[in-house]
Amino acid sequence: MATRIELRQIVKSYGTLQAIHGIDLTIEPGEFTVFVGPSGCGKSTLLRMIAGLEEISGGDLFIDADRMNGVPASKRGIAMVFQSYALYPHMSVYKNLAFGLETAGYKRAEIDQRVAQAADILQIQHLLQRRPKALSGGQRQRVAIGRAIVREPKIFLFDEPLSNLDAELRVQMRLEIAKLHQTLGNTMIYVTHDQVEAMTMADKIVVLRDGRVMQVGAPLDLYNRPANQFVAGFLGSPKMNFLPARLDSAASGGHTISVAGRTLDLGRRLAVTGPDEALMMGVRPEHVVLGENAGPASLGLARVQHVEQLGGETILHTALDQGDVLTVSSAGQLAIRPGSMVPLGLDPAFCHLFGADGRVL
Repeated sequence: MATRIELRQIVKSYGTLQAIHGIDLTIEPGEFTVFVGPSGCGKSTLLRMIAGLEEISGGDLFIDADRMNGVPASKRGIAMVFQSYALYPHMSVYKNLAFGLETAGYKRAEIDQRVAQAADILQIQHLLQRRPKALSGGQRQRVAIGRAIVREPKIFLFDEPLSNLDAELRVQMRLEIAKLHQTLGNTMIYVTHDQVEAMTMADKIVVLRDGRVMQVGAPLDLYNRPANQFVAGFLGSPKMNFLPARLDSAASGGHTISVAGRTLDLGRRLAVTGPDEALMMGVRPEHVVLGENAGPASLGLARVQHVEQLGGETILHTALDQGDVLTVSSAGQLAIRPGSMVPLGLDPAFCHLFGADGRVL
C-alpha cells in the first residue's frame, strides 16, 4: 500500500542561517511529486530531511501516522537515487544490485528473485554480468534505480537523477521513470531544477524559492493559474512575457489598463487599490496573436529581431515601438525573416495581471 508523507512547519537552519522556512506540505499515497526551483531554493535540503540525511531543525515529519524526526534513514522505508550513480566500479551489475541485500542478510533465493524482478522492470537483464565502466550513462542510471527497487521501499526519492545525461537520454529516462511509477505505484518525490521535467512527470508540483513554497498544484493548474509572478515566469518554455502596465479605470464591464502604449479592456475587475497603480502584465508566447486579425486587442506592429525555426513550431523574438520585447510562439513553419514588421495582439482572457508584490490579481 502506498505511503502518505506530511510536513508540518518544517524548518532547517545552519547556525543563524535559515534555509527552510516553515513548510507545510502533504504528499498523498502513490503521488509523483516534483520539487522544482532555481539553484539554492532548498529543494534538495527538503528531500534530504525527508530521507533522514539532514536533521530537522523545527517542525514535524510524518510518514503515514508515524513521526519521523530523529528516526534513522535506514528505518524510514525509503530508497534514494542520486545525481551521481555511486556504483561500485569493481562489481558487476548483478553484484551492485545485490550488495545491499547481501549485507542486510537476505537469503540467496530472495536476492536472485528481487534482482531478476528489478532487471526485468528496467530491461537490463542482458547487462547483469557487465561492470559499470562498460555501460552507457543511461544504463548506469537504470542500475542506480534498480538498486533502489530491490529494496522494495515504501517511498522513492530522486535527487536530480538525470542531470548527468545528454538531452536525448534525459527525455528517454523521463519516460522510463514515469512508467516505473505507473508500474510500482509507490509514493515518489523527484527533485529537479528543470521545469520541463516537472511539467512532464509530476502529479503534483511544489515550486520553491529561497526556502519557501511559492505554489503547489497539478502541472497545468500552475501553468494556467500561477499564484504569483515568480511561478508564472519559472514554468513554461519559452518563458512568459512580462510587460509593465498601469491601471486606468473601472469600466462597466471591468478594469482597463495601459500596456505597451495601448488601452486594454480586461473585461473583469481586479483587486487593486486605485487608478494609476503599477502592475505587471504576463502573457505566454503561444497566447500572443500574430497576423492582421491580431486578437481582440491590437499591440500594433513589432519588429522581428530573431527567428527560431524548430520544425513544428516557430518562435519569434520581437520588439514593439515602445521598446517592449515579446516572444511569440506559433505552430508550424513561418516564412518570416529578422527585420520584418509583424502585427501582434492579445486576447485579454489569456492575460495575467500581477501587483507590485508579485501576487496575481
